[in-house]
Amino acid sequence: MAIEIQNRQRKVKGFDIAGLRARAAIIATAAGVPDSEVSCTLVSDPAIHELNRDYRSKDKPTDVLSFAQNEGEFAGLNPELLGDVIISVETAERQRDERTLLDEVTHLLIHGVLHLLGHDHEKDDEAEVMEAEERRIWAEIRTRQA
Repeated sequence: MAIEIQNRQRKVKGFDIAGLRARAAIIATAAGVPDSEVSCTLVSDPAIHELNRDYRSKDKPTDVLSFAQNEGEFAGLNPELLGDVIISVETAERQRDERTLLDEVTHLLIHGVLHLLGHDHEKDDEAEVMEAEERRIWAEIRTRQA
């Protein structure tokens, strides 16, 4: 899997885009879906607010949205294209607590990719599986960046 990172936000200065790209390569390998593509776009709150309102009927910014391309009427057109992950760096900055901003955005990228792979967290048992996968991928990142 390849994860293409695009930075379309300008409000949060100095974000470590190179660090995220290095981690994205590890996430792609750890996710275990060869020959797949994911587009990740970093945006500001107004952009993600609009998407959240238009596609989820939630009139507020959110931290991450995933748009699967392997579902629906035209899913078979390009089976290698898993989908898009949109991350608000502004929201990530506000909610990061003790994490670095890079760690928070990495977490959101992992979360978004797992949604594209079919994971969900609406039910407790699904959430446990998804959280276990998040921990496994984080362990891979820590191992490979040590």
